[in-house]
Amino acid sequence: MLTNYFKIAFRNLVRHRVFSAINIVGLAIGIAACLLILQYVDFELSYDRFHTKADRIYRVKQDRYDKGKLSTQWAGGAQAAGNSFKAAFPEVEDYVKVLKRRALIADYGEKSLKVERVFVASESFFKIFSYPLLAGDPATVLAEPNTVALSESVARRLFGNQDPLGKTIRLNQEKAVKVTGVYQDMPANTHLHADLLIPHRTFIQEMGPDNNPDNGWLWDGALSYLLLRPDADPKALEAKFVPYIEKTIGAELKKYDAGAVYTLQPLQDIHLYSHLMEEAEPNGDGNTVYLLLGIAFFIVVIAWVNYINLATARAINRAKEVGIRKTVGSQRGQLVRQFLIESVLLNGLSVVLALVLVAVAMPFFNQLSGQHLSLSLLGSGTFWLALGTLFVVGSFFSGLYPAFVLSGFQPVTVLKGKLITSRQGTVLRKSLVVFQFAASLFLLVGTLAVFRQIQFMREQSLGLSIDQTLVINPPIIKKDSTFMRQMVAFKDELLRQPAIRHIAASSVVPGQASDWNAGGIRLKGTDVSKGSQYRVIAVDYDFLKTFDLKLIAGRDFSKEYGLEKKAVIFNKMAIRQLGFTNPADAIGKEIDFWGDIFTIVGVTDNFHQQSLRDAYEPLILRLIPDVRGYFSVKLATSQLQSTLATLRTEWNRFFPGNPFEYFFLDEHFNAQYQADQRFGQVFGLFTGLAILVACLGLFGLASFTTAQRTKEIGIRKVLGASVFEIVQMLYKEFALLVLIACVVATPLAWYAVSQWLQGYAFKSEVQWWLFVLPFVVVLLIALLTVSFQSVKAALMNPVTSLRSE
Repeated sequence: MLTNYFKIAFRNLVRHRVFSAINIVGLAIGIAACLLILQYVDFELSYDRFHTKADRIYRVKQDRYDKGKLSTQWAGGAQAAGNSFKAAFPEVEDYVKVLKRRALIADYGEKSLKVERVFVASESFFKIFSYPLLAGDPATVLAEPNTVALSESVARRLFGNQDPLGKTIRLNQEKAVKVTGVYQDMPANTHLHADLLIPHRTFIQEMGPDNNPDNGWLWDGALSYLLLRPDADPKALEAKFVPYIEKTIGAELKKYDAGAVYTLQPLQDIHLYSHLMEEAEPNGDGNTVYLLLGIAFFIVVIAWVNYINLATARAINRAKEVGIRKTVGSQRGQLVRQFLIESVLLNGLSVVLALVLVAVAMPFFNQLSGQHLSLSLLGSGTFWLALGTLFVVGSFFSGLYPAFVLSGFQPVTVLKGKLITSRQGTVLRKSLVVFQFAASLFLLVGTLAVFRQIQFMREQSLGLSIDQTLVINPPIIKKDSTFMRQMVAFKDELLRQPAIRHIAASSVVPGQASDWNAGGIRLKGTDVSKGSQYRVIAVDYDFLKTFDLKLIAGRDFSKEYGLEKKAVIFNKMAIRQLGFTNPADAIGKEIDFWGDIFTIVGVTDNFHQQSLRDAYEPLILRLIPDVRGYFSVKLATSQLQSTLATLRTEWNRFFPGNPFEYFFLDEHFNAQYQADQRFGQVFGLFTGLAILVACLGLFGLASFTTAQRTKEIGIRKVLGASVFEIVQMLYKEFALLVLIACVVATPLAWYAVSQWLQGYAFKSEVQWWLFVLPFVVVLLIALLTVSFQSVKAALMNPVTSLRSE
């Protein structure tokens, strides 16, 4: 019997090729889009889940308060947190501290290698985390100072086929260290990627006995991870932090009218839900992941709706088949099974085509989304579970209602030719079409809003000039005794070149967060409780003129006033925080900066140090003439290649052994919007697919509706109706459905876009055209979709359509 069901189902699919093709293609696109998004979502959710103790690992998050207000949220918090919490609370089984370091040069024999991702880690690193150690003992690999552990790829590049263990390498041409371990390259789905690990004991040794970081509660920058015991309650442990901090550093914090709150972040939540200061690396966005998951749901439901609409619309054509089957003895249950088998067969063919589409589209999707998904994911259990779920749910969800509608026809009514389309069925089909286009409109409004916000951020004035600015990465190898002389000579030599207008050195450049967060800064002579937190950028004399920063009071740094190492320039936001409403009033005032006295010589207007997602921050430009940082070169010519050759030559002359690496500042700054750009592209792609799938269904529905009204159209033409009037009549019904969809989608889209824009400090306005333009686009697409069938029907000779009457 089952074989017979499949034979009949196959014959029906072949007999009605156009409707079958529309359903199969629509479902295949919907399933393929859904599978691509599910793979992306599955990858994002898989971060750090491979650690065997992942459910017991928590990172300590630090919230700093200034004058009762939240000032900073740190991933890399107090140096003392990890070891202190381990000693104080039995719930903590172990801890590990991790600190970011700058890139370094590793030398072995004749081989020299720049290592980008360098971290300091305490000795429990490989005992807590499940990063496979290929050589060395997990318990001792990071136990001794003046040793290192290397990633597999770094070890291979330095040592080739030699055994690295026990061998000595030099770091930055100065420090000799022994290799005590080699670990497997860290996988893509972890929030922490290290190419070289330095033991924390080395860091303690470098700081000296009077400056032990393990005692540093007001010294930030350490990523502290706690391994809790199996029976520990994280919330109960967090509650114990409050009295402990009060007892330990409460008096010190009160002196500065400051506060610190420590909470626990589950390791598996870091990648998607943590965007704090001093993150190990930029993290993903949980909202984006779940929004894409919603899009996947929309697309596949739209495809299922197509099947339901077309299957029920064709009910009249299949009514006689049902009547005859019931007359010769078929039971309703048998007919339901027959129509469900048709749905299963159609969904099965769609799944096969969807797999082909996924394989073909994967490279393009990776390029668009910036992910590194591969076809190897097709072998994962999650993928096949998702595919199986889509197949089963799709077969029954899309097939069940049509099966019961078709099997419910009464033989007497059908065979007398008295069957008419029910009002309920018509309303359902129209409701489903409205849902399809409401979903499409919602997604299209969202896509436009994303690109509008990106365009808005790129068009706004930053308050500083980043055009024609080439930035050279900081020198890694530098000798303190000669660096100032090298730096001055390097700048002087470059400024002799007519192609170079200005050159400045700074600890960070626009597009980067300041890594110097200074608390307790106050006016000289005021109580320590008046101190506040500021972001600090170390700059040389030429920073303001290189970036064309606007002074609203005072003057620039100048050598005419001698070596003014005690001079600072505030931005407008910082002056307000200091208590001045008029910038001019702050000029000449002295501030207490960690015990040293500095003079405010100028005030700049607020400028965007980072993207427009972030609000202005109170910022201090502190003059450090020999700052070890980036060199920003303002170019005056388009002769880039010759200028680059000059820069490279002079760099190698003054900073030998340092790689010459550069980037263009405008590209670097706009890279902050790359995640938004990619999100917009992915959002736009799947919005387009949703509209395509909806239009496929609309084409099929229009074809069937037009065929049903063929005789009516013939009669109207005989009575004098023009082609335009007939096309207008057919258009009106579908245009009304799109209008209703717009009414439904507009308030939902407005709310969603408004909520999304709350994540930006500087945001575009939600304007009327964001809703009108998608409506016009979708309406035109819908009308073009039905045009072929409508015009064809309007042009048909009425004699042909009325021949049988």
